[in-house]
Amino acid sequence: MKSLKEGDLNSNKNVVYDDKARRMAEQLFLTEQRHIADRLREGCECRDGMFPRRATSSRRSFLFAAGSLVGAAGAATIAHAEALKAPPGAVFYDVPDDPTKVQGRPVVDGSYGTRSQFETEARMRYPTPNENTSWSLTPLGRGVGNITPSGLHFERHHGGIPTIDPAKHNLLIHGMVDRSMTFSMADIKRLPSVTRKHFIECSGNGLTEWNKPTMKTVQGTHGLLSTSEWTGVQFATFARETGLKEDAAWVLAEGADAAVMTRSIPMEKMLKDALIVYGQNGEAIRPEQGYPLRLLLPGYEGNTHIKWLRRLQVSDKPFMTREETAKYTDLLGSGKARIFSLDMEAKSVITFPSGEMKLPGPGFYNITGLAWTGRGRVQSVDVSLDSGRTWYPARLESSPEPMCTVRFSFPWMWDGKSAVLQSRCIDETGYVQPTLEQLIAIRGDNGPFGSIYHLNAIQSWAVSEAGDVTNVHA
Repeated sequence: MKSLKEGDLNSNKNVVYDDKARRMAEQLFLTEQRHIADRLREGCECRDGMFPRRATSSRRSFLFAAGSLVGAAGAATIAHAEALKAPPGAVFYDVPDDPTKVQGRPVVDGSYGTRSQFETEARMRYPTPNENTSWSLTPLGRGVGNITPSGLHFERHHGGIPTIDPAKHNLLIHGMVDRSMTFSMADIKRLPSVTRKHFIECSGNGLTEWNKPTMKTVQGTHGLLSTSEWTGVQFATFARETGLKEDAAWVLAEGADAAVMTRSIPMEKMLKDALIVYGQNGEAIRPEQGYPLRLLLPGYEGNTHIKWLRRLQVSDKPFMTREETAKYTDLLGSGKARIFSLDMEAKSVITFPSGEMKLPGPGFYNITGLAWTGRGRVQSVDVSLDSGRTWYPARLESSPEPMCTVRFSFPWMWDGKSAVLQSRCIDETGYVQPTLEQLIAIRGDNGPFGSIYHLNAIQSWAVSEAGDVTNVHA
């Protein structure tokens, strides 16, 4: 298997990775290589091009080495072919030649439901030595619409996923408040709730791409991004219950995981739009997303959205925790570091066609992708077919919502010649998504160890005359 050569990740003279960041990037690269190899063995769609899937698929096309979730209804079907596995979240069934001639499966009481055995999308985990401190990436290239299925939402954990009984879980709010209060889950669910769609993006999304194009797929370059519909209570509601002291300016949020994750959040943000959420996509939030309670900070970097939330301490100053001093800061050439660079700037990426896909030949293609911004709403998206020399307005598939992804599309008649596809997002503040060169120029040389956070540069996908799509810097 191909590996990164020494110095590959330091090819840009302005950015220098330390040993830990280099090892991180190399492991991500190798993981993606294995993930791509697995998909090719399955019979990946991209091998036959990007036209609609044939009506009949080979059994091999949906066999998946990761195993299956076998429900009661599917147990008998699986028993005679134990070696055959369905994708995660699905059950394997024999496919009749004519489904109109065979009785379908019965409705099963007590079933949670499964997805089709022909759908193989799965998250890709970063191979840390300790599986409890790791992350996984969303398969953006196979997504439709704006909402990420809960089972494909990216993960980032520092101490594993705790198992918490909601009947025993409480939220303590104390510090510079008039009344310290403890809220049970029942108390919280009795309060007025709101339901809103918001993205969450890890500020390390794309950390491998500063120096040279490293990851091959959009899952590898942008997979630390997901969007859900969240349900919960506004922090402002809790603030009215407890009262706030005059000088209250910061809130320390603390999780109930083994890492006891903590981050300092400006009070201004907490009162503006922070949510204490217990619902995700129409059901309780999943354990890996913070069950039974998490902090949701629209537009802020993912590390601040504290999962398994158990405590909010109000203060007049930030607490300067490990996660906002030694981590999640951006070093500058002066040796100083930017801290509390919390907003995720305007960003976009073309998800089709994207890396490791193959266009079968000249013809019409509907370019599509996602755009988002932590500054508010996406105002518009442009698409370029020639490395940014010419820009065309893309169509937004839905009305942009605050701090939420929006899907865009652009009709493209490919003439069979090489092309470089790009997209750029403009948000309602007038901020324009920058090129990588512009971003590095603004941040300087990023200090002795380089910046691995907040990369929102324009992504480029090169389409060869043979139809192969690759990640490039252009």
